[in-house]
Amino acid sequence: MSVTVEFARMNGLGNKILVVDMRGRPDKVTPAAAVALNADPQTEFDQIMAIHDPKADGTDAFIDILNSDGSKAQACGNGTRCVVQALAAETGRKAFTFQTVAGILNAVEHEDGTISVDMGRPVFDWDKIPLAEEFHDTSRIELQIGPIDNPVLHSPSAMSMGNPHAIFWVDKDVMSYDLARFGPLLEYHPMFPERANITLAQVTSPTSLTTRTWERGAGLTLACGSAACSAAVSAARTGRTGRKVTINVASAKPPATLSIEWRERDGHVIMTGPAEWEWSGRLDPSTGLWSRDDSREAEAQ
Repeated sequence: MSVTVEFARMNGLGNKILVVDMRGRPDKVTPAAAVALNADPQTEFDQIMAIHDPKADGTDAFIDILNSDGSKAQACGNGTRCVVQALAAETGRKAFTFQTVAGILNAVEHEDGTISVDMGRPVFDWDKIPLAEEFHDTSRIELQIGPIDNPVLHSPSAMSMGNPHAIFWVDKDVMSYDLARFGPLLEYHPMFPERANITLAQVTSPTSLTTRTWERGAGLTLACGSAACSAAVSAARTGRTGRKVTINVASAKPPATLSIEWRERDGHVIMTGPAEWEWSGRLDPSTGLWSRDDSREAEAQ
């Protein structure tokens, strides 16, 4: 068995993704390797999407997801689109079914290159999100940052989209808030025993939102697909929008959009957006040592 495996540096709306091919191997990408890769500016990432051989009948692969701090993630919508693009380019297929620790994900690449991922059904039960306190209505929970009589952020909508999310509704530009300061405080707040993704969301029309996210285990991120899904669902759930919206991801470079539909017939959340290959190489999944494949990049140019 070779020491190294193939990987691709990709992005989904700027969300930095490493897609690692672990098929045919019994080992995994280690937390130490993830930390080492993230420490290098050339391989710095938000999530690693490690493709393993399928574990369940009817699936094409098992996807193991790691955050940049080496911790596990249950879901990553932008990363899933990157996996689809990589496998579609390899196989010529357009539709895939993946297993993750959060469940089964179905995805399809469209003729225009965009990719739709069925992110499954959102979870609203307080003990399944999970929250540390019982709330009958998790569309608005008691939590705030700042002075009691004039909080900067308050009353978020909480839910799980395979991982815990808190959506804070704001009236001003989401980029005007010091999320780098508030994000860690909220991610590790005692209310969230498994930590949480923290999103600022501004409603800009009955069919559109602008978001910015502090991602659990990754920090400030250019984009977060599951957070966009959570904001869209929470907006519809609280009557701020309808069930189909465009998410303007304010921190994406350049600014970009995702289309999110909370499907009424089955309650599933469908996320549609782009993915982009940047370059490829090989890495040691145990240590994180890596090398770049300049030949494929030359071919792409």
